[in-house]
Amino acid sequence: MNPNNFAEMLSGHLREHARVVAALDACADVIGSISDAWIECLRGGGKVLFFGNGGSAADAQHLAAELVVRHRDNRRALAGLALTTDTSVLTAHSNDFGFDSVYARQVEALARPGDVAVGISTSGTSRNVVEGLRAANAAGCVTVSFTGAAGGPCAELARLARKVPSGGTAHVQECHLMVGHVLCAAVEAAFAD
Repeated sequence: MNPNNFAEMLSGHLREHARVVAALDACADVIGSISDAWIECLRGGGKVLFFGNGGSAADAQHLAAELVVRHRDNRRALAGLALTTDTSVLTAHSNDFGFDSVYARQVEALARPGDVAVGISTSGTSRNVVEGLRAANAAGCVTVSFTGAAGGPCAELARLARKVPSGGTAHVQECHLMVGHVLCAAVEAAFAD
């Protein structure tokens, strides 16, 4: 690869990243509402359930780990659960019933009223994330979606929709994790010893 082409590619990616990140300021209210929902849920003894596919599955696991272990500071463990990690459940359900309802089934088993369910889908159209959010609404959860600009059915189903103002998968995913870290920092501050 020509070093000049790489430098241009890097510069272009960073410029678009900066533009998308700057646009998140306009979303402070919904991000604050998501933070309040997570804190209220956890203070009430509930749990935050995360689910998504591919990179969004990795984000689900990452954010659940931040709650259970810690983000920056030591504090008591908080109930974060990634529905993407139990290979026996994922494969048994997908084999027996199909992949579209794999998160809905887990929500049915694990979610209780007042829990928070976070569906992460860059496109906002991932069928299993849509069905997971639908099941979470039926279970009485506070539903949250992390999507790209289009939002799709995930944003329509969620009580709180965090739509990253971009259609570029990489930039949407970068902002999902960044906003997730801000939310985890706010939760951690609320539970500081």
